[in-house]
Amino acid sequence: MKKVAFYTLGCKLNYSESSSIGRMFEDKGYTKVEFNENPDIFIINTCSVTENADKKCRKIVREAQKINADGYVAVIGCYAQLKPKEISEIPGVDAVLGAAEKFRLVELIDTFEKAPSGQPAQVIASTIDNAVEYHTSYSLNDRTRTFLKVQDGCDYPCAYCTIPLARGKSRSDSIENIVKAARDIAARDVKEIVLTGVNIGDFGLRNGVREETFLDLVKALDEVDGIERFRISSIEPNLLTDEVIEFVAQSKRFAPHFHIPLQSGSNKVLGLMKRRYKRELYEERVAKIKSLMPDCCIGVDVIVGHAGETKELFEETYRFLNELDVSYLHVFTYSERENTTALAIRPIVPKAERAERSKMLHILSDKKKRFFYESQMGKEGKVLFEDEVQNGQMLGFTGNYVRVAVKYDPLLINETKEVRYDHINAEGLMEVTEIQEEVLIH
Repeated sequence: MKKVAFYTLGCKLNYSESSSIGRMFEDKGYTKVEFNENPDIFIINTCSVTENADKKCRKIVREAQKINADGYVAVIGCYAQLKPKEISEIPGVDAVLGAAEKFRLVELIDTFEKAPSGQPAQVIASTIDNAVEYHTSYSLNDRTRTFLKVQDGCDYPCAYCTIPLARGKSRSDSIENIVKAARDIAARDVKEIVLTGVNIGDFGLRNGVREETFLDLVKALDEVDGIERFRISSIEPNLLTDEVIEFVAQSKRFAPHFHIPLQSGSNKVLGLMKRRYKRELYEERVAKIKSLMPDCCIGVDVIVGHAGETKELFEETYRFLNELDVSYLHVFTYSERENTTALAIRPIVPKAERAERSKMLHILSDKKKRFFYESQMGKEGKVLFEDEVQNGQMLGFTGNYVRVAVKYDPLLINETKEVRYDHINAEGLMEVTEIQEEVLIH
């Protein structure tokens, strides 16, 4: 049978979907291989969050053609939904599938035979209103941990964002199906599951009706045997309730780690962005978490250079973040996206100024992370070791997201061990020399 390879751009959600679509190919008898192993079919799962989506897509298509000039190239994902015509005109592309069609890829394209030179690519992409079905997805065999999709789409009209146009309205799987998927994952000896989605705090919507809640979901997953650790990938501050925080604080399996998008520390900019909270609420969420879980890791998404963000408003964001008890920042430089309301906002921040603001926040993030790691010195934590090796050391994460390095030992791969933190090395990793002999969790 033919060989198929995937290249995935973007978020954890894309990885979960690529993996699930890959299993559909395998169920049909195809062999899944690495991108450079001369596959017959290349599937490129795209992202639309950054302004480089087009450039990245073109580059990967060129690389696919270098590997196998006769290989069939299909492009799916967010960028494929937003720009199907443009993608179809990229030399070498054979098919473009939209959000409502990508999970029917094996069904919609029968032979995967490359079209004769000069023949236009096949576009199978309906309007985003047709993306109403929910497809259970999770990654496997890609990493020590699994990304499990629990929600898709978004109903929030943030001024800068195209995700609702690329993925459609908010919709969710049922708790019953997600628990079943978690048990299936546990049976494959996966130790950690990361819950992912576009707006996972909005979990529970089906056909526009809220049938369950995110709190209901985490309570049910906490009872799943075989999974040692669940991690919440990202959750909006206005949807991160006291009840969810309190439950995680006392749960058996949920990691003390939250990633909470802020986007701006200025209420004026938050208003321009059409975010659904003010910075005071964000501050309250952080204080609540730290009061119950002092060692909890808190990550922050922040956008710099958004339209309307003056120098004074950026400085307001910088001061707010500097004083906030958080552990690291994910910094995104604003880029103009078609069909977003932010395009009408003035003033526009020059790109050079955006880059300078990004640099300042990256430096602040490094300081925050270092301070957080130093606060853990001398303490003990449970590390799930991965098969990644750097300079003779293997790496792993604690529940509160401290990256740990230890001398390579193949017996440690995919095992959870109790360690005591020794020191921070030059790469910014926590090094340990002493590991308990007993595997604490099986």
